[in-house]
Amino acid sequence: MSLKFAVLISGGGTNLQALIDAVESGHIPAEIGLVVSDRPDAYGLERAKKHKIPSVVLSRKEFESAKNRDEILVETLENHDVDFLMLAGYLSILTETVVKKYEKRIINIHPALIPNYAGKGYYGDKIHKEVLANGDKETGVTLHFVDTGVDSGPIIIQERIPVFEVDTLESLKSRIHSVEHRLIVDTAKKYCEDSLNV
Repeated sequence: MSLKFAVLISGGGTNLQALIDAVESGHIPAEIGLVVSDRPDAYGLERAKKHKIPSVVLSRKEFESAKNRDEILVETLENHDVDFLMLAGYLSILTETVVKKYEKRIINIHPALIPNYAGKGYYGDKIHKEVLANGDKETGVTLHFVDTGVDSGPIIIQERIPVFEVDTLESLKSRIHSVEHRLIVDTAKKYCEDSLNV
């Protein structure tokens, strides 16, 4: 029986689209059983709808606490028989409620070379702007298992990406995105085939 996974998003969902395409082509031997967003206006929800994938919005504003929200998240994941989770630009920090329940079954993608530009408050454009402002010669992409810290779980894979003097925010992001799409697909595939080396 093939595995079923959930993809957690907060925005445009380009990594989600890469996963959808890889599942539909048979490259990833699994099914996307659910898309979860913490923002009702995330474009990734449209992508899920277009491909007839069930989705749910668990907006931070609707819950008293993160723990309360994550209790509903776990219940929702269980109702959809989800085996593992892929965090694809999900900006909410998961609490122990989810992390303990899905230990070593939650994979996050981070647009930097952890431990650089990692931890609370480091995500998306903020990272890329700092990389450019600091004159860094390289940046990269990291995939890691999620633990109870922030960006602190065991690293699965990292890929370095050069930063050029002529780079703008958009040119750097474009290069990072293309690496993200490839690595998130490869990692999901290897997870399903039980061939991940951490």
